[in-house]
Amino acid sequence: MNSFGRIFRISLFGESHGEGVGIAVDGCPAGLRLAAEDFSGDLKRRQSGARGTTGRQEADHPLIWSGLRKQTTTGMPIMIFIKNKNVRSRDYDPLRYFPRPGHADFVAWHKFGGFHDSRGGGQFSGRMTVALVAAGVIAKKILGKVRIRAALIEVGGSRDITKTVNQALREGDSIGGLVECRAEGIPVGLGEPFFDTAESLLSHLVFAIPGVKGIEFGSGFACSRMTGSQCNDVILSRSGRTKTNHAGGIHGGLTNGNELVFRVAFKPPASIPKEQDTIHVLTGKSAKIRIRGRHDACLALRTPVIVEAVTAIVLADLMLLEQKIPRVLE
Repeated sequence: MNSFGRIFRISLFGESHGEGVGIAVDGCPAGLRLAAEDFSGDLKRRQSGARGTTGRQEADHPLIWSGLRKQTTTGMPIMIFIKNKNVRSRDYDPLRYFPRPGHADFVAWHKFGGFHDSRGGGQFSGRMTVALVAAGVIAKKILGKVRIRAALIEVGGSRDITKTVNQALREGDSIGGLVECRAEGIPVGLGEPFFDTAESLLSHLVFAIPGVKGIEFGSGFACSRMTGSQCNDVILSRSGRTKTNHAGGIHGGLTNGNELVFRVAFKPPASIPKEQDTIHVLTGKSAKIRIRGRHDACLALRTPVIVEAVTAIVLADLMLLEQKIPRVLE
C-alpha cells in the first residue's frame, strides 16, 4: 500500500490539495543529529520556480512531530508533516467527471468508485514527492560516505534543455525528460536474492515517483546489442573494481563495489493547455477539455533530487539489513 522498506521503512500520507503531505520514517538509528534546517537544501531543489515548472509556490517547511529529542533521533518513528498553503482546488472542479488523457484520473475513478480526492490529482500528484525528499534527507545522513547525485541529462530527446523547454511552452505543450543517477562508496553485496535484489528495490521505489515510465542500469538496453566479450565487466582488483561498468554497479542483483549508475525516463505531464478529447465518466459520451491551472511543462526539471532521495532510502534500508549501519550512532 503506502509503505516501503524492511528496517528503514517509510509510510506516506496526505494529498496534493488536502491539509498537507507527510511521511513516517521508522527504523532510523538512534543518535543521529537532525534539525529542520537539514531539510531546506533538498526541499528547495524540488520546488518550482524555474521556467517550465508549475506556478504553485509552497514554502515546504517540515514539521517534525516525533522521533527527535534535542535535535537527535531517539530510534522511534520520525513523523514529518509539510503543510499545503498555496492551493487552488477550483481549477480542478471542471475535471471531476472529465478525466485528463494520460493522467490517473480515469483509473482512480474506477479504483475508488469516484470517492478519490481529485483535487490536484490527490495522492497521484507530484506534490507527494516532497515527503519522499524529506525521507531522503534522513537516509542520506545515515549513509555517511555514500555519495548520491542525479542530474537531468535531456528533455524531449534533446540535450539543449532550455531551448527545448521554451519551445514546448510556446507550443502550449509538455515534454518528458531523462535523469541519470550515480552513487559512489557503496559496499559489495547489498541486495537480497531472489526478489529483493538491489535493482528490484530501486526500480520499485523509482516507479513510485509520478511520471516515471522506464529505468535502465549501466548500459541498459544497449547491452542487448552487445556480445558477451563487449558487455562483460573485467574485474581488476579484489575490491571488485572493474575495467568497464556496463552493469551499472550491480551483478546478480547485488552491488559489486563499483559506481551505481542508472537512468530514469519521465513522461510529459498530462495537463497541457491544448484542447484534448476525453469522455464523461458517468455517461461515456465524448467531450473536449482544456486544462486550466498551474502545471509543469516538464516535470523532469524538478526530479533529480527526488531520484536521489528514493535511491538513498533503498540504500539505507539495504545497509541496515546488511548490518553496515549500527542501530545506535555515536
